Amino acid sequence: MSHVKDFGAVGDGKADDTAELQHAINDGERRVVIPHGTYRITKSLVIDLDKVGFTSISGDGGTATIVMDGPGPALRMVGTHQGTADPSSFKPNVWQSQRMPTVSGLEIVGNHPEAIGIQLERTMQATLTGVLIRKCKFGIHLITRNRNTIISHCHIYDGAGKEAIGIYLDGCDLHQINIIGCHVSYHRHAGIKLQRSSVRNLQITGCDIEYNFDAEETDCADVWIDAREAKVREVTISSCTIQAKYSPSGANVRIEAKPTELSTDAGLWTISGNIIQSQTHNLLLRNCHGIAVTGNSFCSAGERSLIIDTCRNIAVGSCTIDYNPDYKGSRFDGVLVKDSAGINLNGLIVEASQAGTEKSDGAIGIFNSHDITVANCQIHDPKHRALHLDNVHHAVISANLVRDHGRVPTMQEAVLVTGGGNLEFPGNLLDKGRRGKMTKAQ
Repeated sequence: MSHVKDFGAVGDGKADDTAELQHAINDGERRVVIPHGTYRITKSLVIDLDKVGFTSISGDGGTATIVMDGPGPALRMVGTHQGTADPSSFKPNVWQSQRMPTVSGLEIVGNHPEAIGIQLERTMQATLTGVLIRKCKFGIHLITRNRNTIISHCHIYDGAGKEAIGIYLDGCDLHQINIIGCHVSYHRHAGIKLQRSSVRNLQITGCDIEYNFDAEETDCADVWIDAREAKVREVTISSCTIQAKYSPSGANVRIEAKPTELSTDAGLWTISGNIIQSQTHNLLLRNCHGIAVTGNSFCSAGERSLIIDTCRNIAVGSCTIDYNPDYKGSRFDGVLVKDSAGINLNGLIVEASQAGTEKSDGAIGIFNSHDITVANCQIHDPKHRALHLDNVHHAVISANLVRDHGRVPTMQEAVLVTGGGNLEFPGNLLDKGRRGKMTKAQ
């Protein structure tokens, strides 16, 4: 165990402690302890695992702060692992000197517009626990290649600048990454973002991911999976609270891949047991395949709670789509499905959706799609209509309840069908609108 003050670090927040901390990392006893104090650095502390061996950096129970007063990562962990997660792909030096580099109990504060908290490159089993990162452009930045990464019980908070991202997988090939029990909040671009990254086996569980938005910028998201340049599969988002405020084209959760014939570049996902609320879109799926969305509470979407755009094999079940009367501001909510196939909407409760117009669309709008099931849903007090099927083929709409409780109904009809064919409507209980229960038009 090496205390950095034994290597000359001052920790008064004024002295430049870069050389002394690097000295402790390079020449210490692998467990580097940073005791109480504020340690100012002006360039990255590099943990070259192949040279220094197994390394852990501890902030002595959260009492120490590193202030990054220069560009780049405060801590840069670099390994040499080129293989996969298969044990047979490891070279001996990885197990001998690089496995499970650890950072724990430390605060990192950016004091430069290009400051980054922690960067991981070619690491194996990197473990970040109980770390607080503030005022950084990127909180945790994963690049090139990493395997079996764990980020747990961390606070990644209040990022710096319009491009701020809490946890950023940036051009990274990564399998097996768990993000567990973290707060990731107040980053203007994204809370968690994957971009140009080939990822398998990502779990985001038990996290509070909030207010990652910029009211003046487009395409912000609390969780943004951008799979337009690399495939992202086998992902779970569960038991999280994910909420923000409206931003242009923004989303709480945005998953988007490049268009392919079967939309296969982003898929094999589960999104379950989350509270997802208060953005322009709660959940946006575009060019996705094989996603189960179950047991979520959606709330207060500025445009749509759920958008399914050019997707295949999406199951949405037992979710509520509601609004919180304590939260002010305009909202529309509801579900939009377009240019998709193999879509199953089952057991939804949709309350007071404002979506659509007198002539088109509604609480659930399905356009230019086929192989559709809408079953066992309750749709209460839609402003215009519960369901609009436009150019939809091979669909079963069954056992749904549509109610308009208003004294003066605003609903035009419960169901509007325009075009399409091979449609079945068994066992529905529909209130009448101004034009009746169901309107069909070619």
